[in-house]
Amino acid sequence: MNNQDIADLLFPDIKETPEDIFAKYPRRNLREGQVVTRFAPSPTGFMHIGNFFQAFISYNLAKNSDGILFLRIEDTDEKREIKEAKKVIYDVLSNFGITFNEYQTLDGKDVGDYGPYVQSQRKDIYKVFAKKLVADGRAFPCFCKKTEGKSDVLKLRETKFVDDDEKEYDPCRNLTYEEIKAHIEKGEKFAIRLKTKNEGKERIKFYDLIKGELEAKANAKDFVILKNDGTPPYAFAHAVDDTLMGTTVVVRGEEYISSTPAHLELFEALGFKPIKYCHNPLIYKLNEEGNRRKISKRYDPESNMLYFTEKGYPIDSVLEYLLNMINSGFEIWRKNNPDKSWKEFKFGTSDITTVAPIFDLVKLNDISKNIIATMSGETLYNNWLDWASKYDLSLAKKLESDKEKYVKLCQMDRDGTAKPRKDIYNYSMMKDYFIYMFEKPSSFEMADEDRENANDFLSFYCESYKSAQNNEEWFNNVKEKAGEKGFATDNKLYKQNPSAFKGNVAKACEFIRVAITGRKNSPTLFTIMNLLGEKEVKEEYRKGYKIGDR
Repeated sequence: MNNQDIADLLFPDIKETPEDIFAKYPRRNLREGQVVTRFAPSPTGFMHIGNFFQAFISYNLAKNSDGILFLRIEDTDEKREIKEAKKVIYDVLSNFGITFNEYQTLDGKDVGDYGPYVQSQRKDIYKVFAKKLVADGRAFPCFCKKTEGKSDVLKLRETKFVDDDEKEYDPCRNLTYEEIKAHIEKGEKFAIRLKTKNEGKERIKFYDLIKGELEAKANAKDFVILKNDGTPPYAFAHAVDDTLMGTTVVVRGEEYISSTPAHLELFEALGFKPIKYCHNPLIYKLNEEGNRRKISKRYDPESNMLYFTEKGYPIDSVLEYLLNMINSGFEIWRKNNPDKSWKEFKFGTSDITTVAPIFDLVKLNDISKNIIATMSGETLYNNWLDWASKYDLSLAKKLESDKEKYVKLCQMDRDGTAKPRKDIYNYSMMKDYFIYMFEKPSSFEMADEDRENANDFLSFYCESYKSAQNNEEWFNNVKEKAGEKGFATDNKLYKQNPSAFKGNVAKACEFIRVAITGRKNSPTLFTIMNLLGEKEVKEEYRKGYKIGDR
């Protein structure tokens, strides 16, 4: 009996050949320089920022080359799959504007000619190629079982004391046809392992599109290419799917560099042209001691891409920050092109940083402040309302109740201003920032020694308060009332003899500002008071407004 007989014994129902499969997946007709890449997430949890980092790189490589980006769901690890995780993946990608040329919809419809784009629907394809490897003598069935969490293979390796430079032993490697048949007749399940040609002493060189030429120890393991339930591990599915789908560049994390020799050996065994790899650096954070550590699912909420949508960061803020991490040249480009969209920034694989980027929330906040500062009042209002409609329904109702009022609120110190305020970096903070528009302040930034003068002036000021037509009219009224209560209306006189006055007009304005907003610093006070309305302002004082007593 030969290897083909073993292959037929193992896969009696598989009649198609690799040639039959390739006929269904014709070679892509690509122009020179066009990139075909993919994002291939597993539905095993939330969308990690590191995974999205790869998706964003892939998106830009395809976009910048007028190429093709497809989405493939790698759902072969059924034990780790989480219900609704697939929908989360789709929602995050959609929220951040990552679009695909080819994919499968949530209701199971393939968009594109190279599907199915879900690996669990491609099991027979993997079996065709696994059968071919067995027939070629490059793979064999393994009947080893798992007991107490360890396989027979692992136990043998632990007792054999395998040297680092020695090929690892597998007990099923040289089973005869008769022995294999006996196992099958007993109903025993089997995995398929690649029969490596290496002895463990070899080293291979390969080229990475980011890091350049790399060298690593050759694979010396008979690793699994098809599990005993018929599903493929990552390596085999990657080789088969990316070859059939015409992928030209695979973007993945640098943790896969050590596995690359095994993957290249698999491509060689299958007779496939090797894929070009782009191993991006992992994302790190600094701990309290200033030491680097990988960003953590457990400890870092910003590791979850939903964090940014829930907090209400503008999409462009997050993407621009990621571009900063991908290529440090983006920051210079942005300074030189302040009015252009980040989408106009072009980069290739050689431009991607080789240094592990450090995630810095402060840096993201600064970028977000700049982006929000450029929005018109109406745009900011619409974005705020959109966020509130998802995460704060009571706030959304409030915003919808008086659109004109809240658009004006968002316009303060913004539209037509040479230097707009840069206090806001996400939509979730806006209610607290404008809290005086929704509820009365519960605390006041006021020195104890100022409280008596403040309350005395405020009670007097409110008696004649009327909404003003413009800031000048409003200020003149404050100035007049401040003078009547012993505040200096001439700043030069105040500087000459400050003890003769209760303060200057600026001090009187500060008292009003703190009374209204609770803060010494706020957007234009004239606009705030006009938005609140004369009645609300005066009623507030008539209640016996006492700064510090509430």
